[in-house]
Amino acid sequence: MNKRILVTGGAGFLGSHLCERLVKEGHDVLCLDNFFTGSKRNITHLLGEPRFELIRHDIINPIYLEVDEIYNLACPASPVHYQHNPIKTIKTNVMGAINVLGIAKRTKAKVLQASTSEVYGDPDVHPQDEAYWGRVNPIGIRSCYDEGKRAAECLMMDYRRQNGVNTKIARIFNTYGPRMAVNDGRVVSNFIVQALRGENITVYGDGSHTRSFCYCDDLIDGLIKMMNSPDDFSGPVNLGNPGEFTILELAQMIIKTTNSESHIVYQPLPSDDPAQRRPNISLAASALDWQPHVSLKQGLMPTKQYFQEILNTAQKPEV
Repeated sequence: MNKRILVTGGAGFLGSHLCERLVKEGHDVLCLDNFFTGSKRNITHLLGEPRFELIRHDIINPIYLEVDEIYNLACPASPVHYQHNPIKTIKTNVMGAINVLGIAKRTKAKVLQASTSEVYGDPDVHPQDEAYWGRVNPIGIRSCYDEGKRAAECLMMDYRRQNGVNTKIARIFNTYGPRMAVNDGRVVSNFIVQALRGENITVYGDGSHTRSFCYCDDLIDGLIKMMNSPDDFSGPVNLGNPGEFTILELAQMIIKTTNSESHIVYQPLPSDDPAQRRPNISLAASALDWQPHVSLKQGLMPTKQYFQEILNTAQKPEV
């Protein structure tokens, strides 16, 4: 069935992959983005598609659209970007959620909130499951994002309970792949860009911190399955790859993947950086029949190729 679908943050890394998939499935897609961190490069190939429409708009401000479904992905997702303007970040999370919920309430649209593993903070439960309430510093430098996403989840559930809005919450764990921004400050893109440039690879702390890395195609499968799940299942549900790697292991894998001669250097650990991050995805497996299929080793290859092309293009002299 053809649907009219709004994707906020649709020109971002994950948003652009989601728009592409939805257009391919035959839906009419409204891509909304203010281009704070999103890039027109990510959606240029879709601009000629009759089922794709680009709207330049900041979701902090109300907008009136007629849609069947909303994927709310609007928000900077890397510490470099969300700490650049923390007030803007929390406003995007809270006021953005209120505005998409207003659309959903008026049009009876289904809305999926792209939440984050950061709602778990620096966890004392490992791996993290959806029943865990988290251990978040509410006044730290990351709280604009962590608490903003937690507030957005609260709004989703309150609109569901009070107004009968069909809401769904997906908690996204570290995701990587083509179309990540060169300067987004996330660990996979940082390491690949440093390795390709032959620069030192910067590891914060002693490299023993762990993360789990999900390839973008797997993640998009999970988001769509969550949106299409029965109406009585609102989540939250963890979406991520349960494979767990230390940051040092990731750095070594990327050096090998890129055939780089880069050396690993160590810097002090940033404030409130979680020591462990790994999803328990048993709920996603049982409720959505979802699990990731792309290993970190497999996913790093197309990601490396993407960054190599971007860097090569940037180095070409103007004619």
